[in-house]
Amino acid sequence: MKKVLNLIEEKVVAAFESAGIDKKYARVALSNRPDLCEYQSNGAMPAAKEYKKAPIMIANSIVEYLKEDEMFEEVTAVNPGFINIKLNPAFVSDYINGMLADEERCGCDKVENPQSIVVDYGGANVAKPLHVGHLRPAIIGEAVKRITRFMGNNVVGDVHLGDWGLQLGLIICELQDRQPDLVYFDDNYTGEYPEEAPFTISDLEEIYPFASARSKREPEFKKRALQATKELQDGKPGYRAIFRHISNVSIADLKKNYGNLNVIFDLWYGESDADPYIAPMVERMIEEGYAYEDEGMYIVDVKKDDDKFEVPPCIIKKSDGASLYTTTDLATLVQREKDFHPDHVIYVVDKRQGMHFEQVFRTAKKTGIVREETKLTHIGFGTMNGADGKPFKTRDGGLLRLENLLKDIEEKTYERIVEGREVNEEEARKNAKIIALAALKYGDLSNQATKDYIFDIDRFISFEGDTGPYVLYTMVRMKSILRKYAELKGELPEFKVLPAVKPAEKALMLDLMKFNAMMEKASEETAPHQVCAYIHDLSNSFNKFYHENNIMKEEDEARQVSFISLLSLTKSILEICIDVLGFEAPEQM
Repeated sequence: MKKVLNLIEEKVVAAFESAGIDKKYARVALSNRPDLCEYQSNGAMPAAKEYKKAPIMIANSIVEYLKEDEMFEEVTAVNPGFINIKLNPAFVSDYINGMLADEERCGCDKVENPQSIVVDYGGANVAKPLHVGHLRPAIIGEAVKRITRFMGNNVVGDVHLGDWGLQLGLIICELQDRQPDLVYFDDNYTGEYPEEAPFTISDLEEIYPFASARSKREPEFKKRALQATKELQDGKPGYRAIFRHISNVSIADLKKNYGNLNVIFDLWYGESDADPYIAPMVERMIEEGYAYEDEGMYIVDVKKDDDKFEVPPCIIKKSDGASLYTTTDLATLVQREKDFHPDHVIYVVDKRQGMHFEQVFRTAKKTGIVREETKLTHIGFGTMNGADGKPFKTRDGGLLRLENLLKDIEEKTYERIVEGREVNEEEARKNAKIIALAALKYGDLSNQATKDYIFDIDRFISFEGDTGPYVLYTMVRMKSILRKYAELKGELPEFKVLPAVKPAEKALMLDLMKFNAMMEKASEETAPHQVCAYIHDLSNSFNKFYHENNIMKEEDEARQVSFISLLSLTKSILEICIDVLGFEAPEQM
């Protein structure tokens, strides 16, 4: 369906042209004064200078063309030249009925030209379990993936594991010191390596930080770890077997914990998958003159004449022959270009990595790794902070495991559910899990990704205000009314919305009509917070409508069917929105 704003603009353009005014001035926007009007055109004021007329005269001439149009209930010119517009309730109800007829998408068309998009998010390290620092990229990336996919794009979500660096050498050396008799460390061993890993995920959780701390105290140990990392990357069989164990154990744990967040990756690729592409990529850059030697390193200049800040050269090969994160990310783009030929690659990574991605993107474009028209985007997210304004940590200053964080929120949500009332234990636990996830995701996604925010569990799980549980409570209210209506009438009616009679009824319709424009914008701007803002406003509009109208006691049957139809559409749109945000609503609360 055409967006409402576009339909209004078509009428306003025709009116401007009929009045002899260039259509470039026929801009229409949502009113920032809903108490005065619903839409507004301010084009008369910039046009006044060109046409040497008073803005109010131009505005009045436009109004003359618009006021008889059946789309509008009221069009007025207001000094110094504003054109205020209110839509005809009949036009609004017709539009809403068109949305109802589109049961699957509620009037939101897919993009005309679908793009191939890769979303790189997650970034977990195979050496350790997920912790709170992994929360934001997982939640934001999943929402971006779902939103862009809903709009009809071909989207691939890649976890891009950290699985090919020094952390592996540290684990290998520490494991060797603890269990030197393992066959992986016997250079003369030629048999099959064990299928069972000699460690668990809990072991890795202890081994890696211990080895990391040890490397800072013992230079010799770090030297061994660096050598082990190189031997692993060069293909040493025993070390490759350990690497497979680390990957298998870690990925099994990651899938479980990401699954608890309702985060689902299409690809479980890591830095190791890009490794085969590094050597030929670097060789080509050198041969074609993009990379040059400097003090034993190979670098690519990426600065531009119009730079407003310094962008250092991109180092693609260290003096000792080792690769860097930039090299791996560039090789990953080589791989993605080969596999998917993407139109757009989106990275959901800490905003502190902004310069890194600026270097990677410029190098990729300059060296032809990606096409010039390929869009490369870094969604740099801010930090999740505690009440003290500092990055969220445990009471003892450590990083909280994500698994434990989810359990804490679920328990607090359960306590809130059972507070002061008798409930079914099983049902309450089930609902607590659903509501807790909504609270967590909405609490994060309602903030613009680039901004830091305070992690406040008590506020997140509140059933009032700008929270996930508030939206879910609104949806559960709708489900309850629909059940009651079906029980009373035997079935749900054939949906049809009548023109609004009361202000809250029309206000709800107007908010519903914004759905397709909102989703399109949220996708184009990779901005999940816009979806959150919309469903909060929509929930508010519905609740005002609900309190203004006694739906179940409405005596006019056609009007009652209209109310039920509005309710059903609102529920459907909210369901679409929370699905793209990555959570669901319970049946009752």
